[in-house]
Amino acid sequence: MATLSIRKGDLVQVISGKDRGVKGKVIEVMPESERILVEGVNRIKKHAKIGQDARGAKTGGIITTEAPIHVSNVMIIDPEDGRPTRIGFRKEKVEKRRPDGSTYEAERSVRISRRTGKDI
Repeated sequence: MATLSIRKGDLVQVISGKDRGVKGKVIEVMPESERILVEGVNRIKKHAKIGQDARGAKTGGIITTEAPIHVSNVMIIDPEDGRPTRIGFRKEKVEKRRPDGSTYEAERSVRISRRTGKDI
């Protein structure tokens, strides 16, 4: 299973499909199916049966909600210029601390914009 470079909370733009051009925030990431939920994108209507919740209120009717969209149909928005960009990675040296107080050198990946080279 490949890891996804888009994370929850990222601002993305839809690049293909019926919602092409729409920008939204990522609500949920589903790496096992390579899909994401984007706020205001791919909205569907569900018909819910009338039932009662714990307080006795009746719920039901037609509910509009977001459906998952494939990750290949979106691009992340570059924070510098507000345009869609591809994502690259840069290795960064960091100093980590062990529970006993000693330190060691490690590397971490930082997401960068391919368009501007700045951190995302």
